[in-house]
Amino acid sequence: MPQKNRSPVRKVVRFLSSVLMVTGALLLVDAGLTLVWQEPISSFFAQREQSRLGDALANPPQRVIERKPLPGDAIGEITLPTQDRSYFVIEGTGTADLRKGPGHYSDTPLPGQRGTVAIAGHRTTYLAPFRKIDKLDRGDRVIVDMTYGRFTYRVEKTRIVDPSQTEVKRRVGHDRLILTACHPLYSAAQRIVVFARFAGRGPARLERG
Repeated sequence: MPQKNRSPVRKVVRFLSSVLMVTGALLLVDAGLTLVWQEPISSFFAQREQSRLGDALANPPQRVIERKPLPGDAIGEITLPTQDRSYFVIEGTGTADLRKGPGHYSDTPLPGQRGTVAIAGHRTTYLAPFRKIDKLDRGDRVIVDMTYGRFTYRVEKTRIVDPSQTEVKRRVGHDRLILTACHPLYSAAQRIVVFARFAGRGPARLERG
C-alpha cells in the first residue's frame, strides 16, 4: 500500500523542532564556555577591537604621547605576569569602552603620574580580562606599559566593596594602581578591587611605528 504524503504542517513542525534542538545545544555550549572560561561571542568581537587598539597604539596621536588622551584612545598595555595575560588599555570606562578592553578611569591619574591610577575590566564577557584578579596574591606584579615608560606595581590587598564606594580611587600617601571589576562572577552587585603599590619605572617598551 503506497505511503501517504506527509502533511506540510507536520513537516514544518519537525523542521522547527530540529532548529530549536540545535539552538538549545548551542546555547548550552555557550553557557558552559562562559562558566569555565569566558563568553565566546563577545570575546570574538573584543579580540578584533584589541587588534585595532594595538594598531592605534603603534602610531599614537601626539595627545597620547603628551599624556592628554581623549575617551576612546588606546593608551597602553596592562600585563598580569602571574596569569600570563596582557591587554591593550583604552581611555574611558563607558559600556562601549569596556567592550574593547580594560579601561582607564578618566578621573584618575595616568600611570606614571602621582596618585591613584584606576583601571576597570570585565570578568565574564569581552575577553574577560579581569576574570581572575581575585587570584592575584600579595607581591604579584602588575605592569602597565605606556608610550612614555613602563610602570610596575605590586599587589598589596584585595577588597570587596559596593558600587557606590568610589572612595577607593582617592589619593593616599603613596602612588598606587587599583583594578576594579564586577563581583561576584555573573553579577554586578558588588565590586572587587585589587590595590597595587607603585614599585618602579623603566624605559618605554611599546613598539611605535
